[in-house]
Amino acid sequence: MRSLLVLFLVLLSLPVSAVNVASMKQRAQIIDNILQQRFEQVLPHLMKRTGIDMWVTMSREYNEDPVLKTMLPSTWLSARRHTMLVIYYPGDGQPLETLAVARYAMGDTFEKAWDKDAQPDQWAALAEIIKTRDPDRIGINVSKSFALADGMSSTEKAQFMAALPDKLHARVVSAQELAIAWLETRSELEMTYYPQLAEIGHELIAKAFSNAVVTPGKTSTDDIVWWLRDQSKAMGLENWFHPTVSIQRATKGQEQRDFSQRPEENVIQPGDLLHVDFGITYLRLNTDQQQHAYVLRPGETEPPAGLVKALKAGNQLQDILTGNFIKGRSGNEILRTSRHQAVKAGITPSIYTHPLGFHGHAAGPTIGMWDAQEGLPVVGDYPLYPNTAYSIELNATSYVPEWDKKIRIMLEEDAFFDGKQVRYLDGRQQKFHLISSD
Repeated sequence: MRSLLVLFLVLLSLPVSAVNVASMKQRAQIIDNILQQRFEQVLPHLMKRTGIDMWVTMSREYNEDPVLKTMLPSTWLSARRHTMLVIYYPGDGQPLETLAVARYAMGDTFEKAWDKDAQPDQWAALAEIIKTRDPDRIGINVSKSFALADGMSSTEKAQFMAALPDKLHARVVSAQELAIAWLETRSELEMTYYPQLAEIGHELIAKAFSNAVVTPGKTSTDDIVWWLRDQSKAMGLENWFHPTVSIQRATKGQEQRDFSQRPEENVIQPGDLLHVDFGITYLRLNTDQQQHAYVLRPGETEPPAGLVKALKAGNQLQDILTGNFIKGRSGNEILRTSRHQAVKAGITPSIYTHPLGFHGHAAGPTIGMWDAQEGLPVVGDYPLYPNTAYSIELNATSYVPEWDKKIRIMLEEDAFFDGKQVRYLDGRQQKFHLISSD
């Protein structure tokens, strides 16, 4: 145990990524620059597209609306007291009016618009701002089907409606489509940094799946998991979920598990097929990646041909899926068409791809779930829009003659849809990571 601890401490001192991870001060500037671009270039178009000319979001401290949290300046880690934001789109190419009905201005983006001394009632101040601008449609974050668009609490909604003049009640609508659009649409500046984040994730996985970390017969799957957690933290990155590392091996009787059953800690042996599920957070963006490694048996220089063929089937399934990303198609349409084409090509598919961005399981069209291959109502019916990011997540089941059993190649790679085609942010796995046993 002492030798393993020493190994971990040594590894933590070694540089892992060639990408320059920004300091906290540098990150703050990047985040604020991104926010400025999003409010100036992204949000006006989205408000016009969804037909909402006023968007009201609010949060009480530590009970953040998921949308409002993405609008906070870099130095705000949560809402303060009761933060109310009003975004007004006057149209005709005019810039947005962004107001903070709160005790403080919110960075450089939201101007302070409440003087408590002049108007002690915050709700009355909010109602006056709305009444003065007389919007046609007032969007609030309430949604039955999309959790990320349902950030206004029932208490806040009741108080909001009570504060509004009766004549404005009929103009209040769900901002569901606008909230999803804001969360899912990536800006030009974000996309200069997102590939770097994917590259960091790939580099961490590559080192985790190497002899620098794994000694067959000694290292366990749990050792790799905690190495990934420690390395992420050492680089100043967060993990938005606890990583998992699992094993498929030639041993008879090892049944396939569903995704609700995580394997217990296993010591890695020669001949094992390893799988990792890993995600990191940086600049308020998230990755979600799954790859495989093969542990060479003594004397082996490459994996069994059956495993190589199985990985190619997984890559083919990726190609089929991303080839069906067409603007305006729903998640269910993409799922249905891709599964049909895959089965016709002799692949046994399971597709569970999801949007990616401010959240790991982000807002946008759901393209299958591992336990809902028939599709999903509402969230699966949402259409595909340009400038959106996705975790291309799926698996293909293949028979491996050398093992005389079926295995699953479970792949997950981060990608961007520009409205015409899908491109991977930092490539994808097309060869196994190899770990030596010699």
